Amino acid sequence: MMDNFTPGPYAAELAAAGIPEELYDWLGQYGVGALVVKMGIHFLEMSPERTVGTMPVEGNTQVAGILHGGAHVVLAETLGSFAAGMHAGPKRQALGIDVSATHHRAVTTGTVTGTCTAIHLGRTLTTHEIVMTDESGHRLSTARITNLIRDIAG
Repeated sequence: MMDNFTPGPYAAELAAAGIPEELYDWLGQYGVGALVVKMGIHFLEMSPERTVGTMPVEGNTQVAGILHGGAHVVLAETLGSFAAGMHAGPKRQALGIDVSATHHRAVTTGTVTGTCTAIHLGRTLTTHEIVMTDESGHRLSTARITNLIRDIAG
């Protein structure tokens, strides 16, 4: 357990990713994850009901030069999983059990914004819809994730 005075080994990583300081106790021992760092995901808002983050297109493209479809899913699953984890609360964890995405439009440059909105926040399941848009507000993809909420063993 961390206290409010010890930032933990991942404080710089959390700050760089835009994680609010009030969540450092929760994430301070784990960070945001290597893939989140590698993809350049940055959080703008974080709550179980609504989590918003951005990701650069550059560095996350496929061979044709457009944002990789898997990158859309990584952003969606990241936002949905963090939102579900916040809903789960202490001594509980969220485990993704289903994720799907529909791609509507390609993007080759700029920054993508993902807006994650809760559809269902239950005791054992959460479902979120994540909409990815480009800098002009055009919808690029729509994803949906369901997470199982369970107690942490131990």
